[in-house]
Amino acid sequence: MQSIKQVLRNFNPTTDKYISREFQSFGIRLAEELNDYKHRGLYIKLAKTVHRSILEKALTFAVDSQATNKGALFMWKLKELRTKGQSNKETKQERI
Repeated sequence: MQSIKQVLRNFNPTTDKYISREFQSFGIRLAEELNDYKHRGLYIKLAKTVHRSILEKALTFAVDSQATNKGALFMWKLKELRTKGQSNKETKQERI
């Protein structure tokens, strides 16, 4: 995972003029690692709204696999992690 310092160091305003925020850079990185540049807007939105740790777990799961469609595998794992997180919150509330 890159720190903000590394992202800013690699940022070139002449070539990356449409990427002005860190979450945009992370979304583009997700699209590149998953070889799914067609859906880069989706990954930027996910980078903005979903917690980074969940995205990192789903990304490592998808990249480490031998799947041909890593984008679909990433989305499936992301859905699983999000539902697991919601069920954990519900059980914690029931205990209280």
